[in-house]
Amino acid sequence: MFFERIKNNVMETSATAVEALIEKAEDYSKTTIELMKLKAIDKSAEVASFLAVRLVIFVAVALFIVIINIGLALWIGDLLGKAYYGFFVIGGVNAILALLLYAFRDKWIGGPLTESVITQLMKQKSA
Repeated sequence: MFFERIKNNVMETSATAVEALIEKAEDYSKTTIELMKLKAIDKSAEVASFLAVRLVIFVAVALFIVIINIGLALWIGDLLGKAYYGFFVIGGVNAILALLLYAFRDKWIGGPLTESVITQLMKQKSA
């Protein structure tokens, strides 16, 4: 009788310990999944803000280039005697630049942009 009580007590304690261990493992896995989700959200927000800043800078530079092109076209047109001649010259220069940009798009744009995004994704928080 005494040994049966001890045996039952040991079995109950073992079952309780196993249940506690399983519960802790479940809590750990849920916490780990939640942490991974939060890290993914944080990285996504970082990359989105990085790209948004780059887009704003791109729009500002594009606007600057358009205004400079109009000014140059008017100035060259004034030198050549007809305003539209200046626009033809600037249009030709822009066409040549567009062809060069298209030819080297992977080297000048694609590669650096891809590297920037990967760097942002792989960057570790210092805090």
